[in-house]
Amino acid sequence: MRNSLIGGLLLTCALLLGATNEAKDEGWKPTPMMRSVDVETAKAGDVITITGEYLDKARVAEVYLTTGKAEYKMTIVEQAETTLKAKVPEGVQPGRLRLMVLTKGVEPQLLEQPVTVMIE
Repeated sequence: MRNSLIGGLLLTCALLLGATNEAKDEGWKPTPMMRSVDVETAKAGDVITITGEYLDKARVAEVYLTTGKAEYKMTIVEQAETTLKAKVPEGVQPGRLRLMVLTKGVEPQLLEQPVTVMIE
């Protein structure tokens, strides 16, 4: 009886641990970091090239332009580990906007980048 109870508890613990591990992220990933943009000024419809680190499809799901109050989703045209090409969306507000990425993974995060572009 005692051995059955201990065995049952061990089995329950193993099942619970297995269920929790399935929901976890697949491991640590470096944080995407944008360093520069190929143009200082752009307008709706332009494709800009962004350089940095860890910008590939495994780490970056989406790219945005942000004013801090409004976000404009860009269309990703091409993506590699150190470069990303994205199209400036129609209807974007003119002014100096900051780039922002949405990371991939179990817990995606929006991360503002230290890179800006002037939108005409």
